Amino acid sequence: MTADNGSAPGRDPRELDDESLLTELGHLHETRHATFRHGSDDALAAHDRRTHELEDEYLRRFPEREVDPARTRQGARHDT
Repeated sequence: MTADNGSAPGRDPRELDDESLLTELGHLHETRHATFRHGSDDALAAHDRRTHELEDEYLRRFPEREVDPARTRQGARHDT
């Protein structure tokens, strides 16, 4: 995908193998704070688009992903 079609630069997430998809997601999550605080408006918009593209692809591949009970509202309140 290219920036001139409104998408963030990078390979189409559907073309990535699972390991590459996870690597790219990890990198985006690591750089989120710096991009949010210090990136230009264009950089933040590109980061948002790319993150959304990769997260959507992850959810498409793994719709039944493991959910940590402690990360749910009920688990956070310890209402078991």
